[in-house]
Amino acid sequence: MNVYLAVTDTMADWEIGYLTAELHSRRFFRDPDMAFNLVKLGVTLDPVHSMGGVRYEPDVTADTVQLQANDLILLPGGDGWETPLVKPILDLARDVLDQGHNVAAICGATVGLASTGALDGRRHTSNDLASLKAACPDYAGEALYRHKPAVRGDNLITASGLAPLEFSYEVLKMLKVWRPDTATAWYRLHKTRQERWYHALVASMSPDSP
Repeated sequence: MNVYLAVTDTMADWEIGYLTAELHSRRFFRDPDMAFNLVKLGVTLDPVHSMGGVRYEPDVTADTVQLQANDLILLPGGDGWETPLVKPILDLARDVLDQGHNVAAICGATVGLASTGALDGRRHTSNDLASLKAACPDYAGEALYRHKPAVRGDNLITASGLAPLEFSYEVLKMLKVWRPDTATAWYRLHKTRQERWYHALVASMSPDSP
């Protein structure tokens, strides 16, 4: 399985911080030895810098990506999703959604997807409906907009930039790299900070856990 993380200049580090840490470390994977790669997807192979100043070197470009079953394209927020520069990545995301592959987008990336028409026929959310309509005059998905932190509509996950935890939870469930009870305990621990969910998380890693 591959997760293709779109890396662009001004990428919002915090919006995918939970995901990159958990996917790279594999510390809660149901099978730590499973075939899994976190692949950096760029407009070009030139290095970019996140909003936090972290330097990323893309591994692949959009024109070389061939998704397999269960792969995911992950689109973090940032300041550039309404510019022509990122169109190859957005077109790829729209096309693979139509083919039945998985895509997850948060914050500004949802606006980029809306500009391609990818949200018109799928349940989704964004930072704000009025702002989404103003930024994308041709957007026609208002009837399927949900005023929630994160929304899954079949093979698409979208989220507000204020909901990185909820976004991560939905993505981890979609990928199925964790047991369901692990994902639930992890989310509730971070959401509530209650000790009992830490113990539930530890228990979920037991070999006897379903």
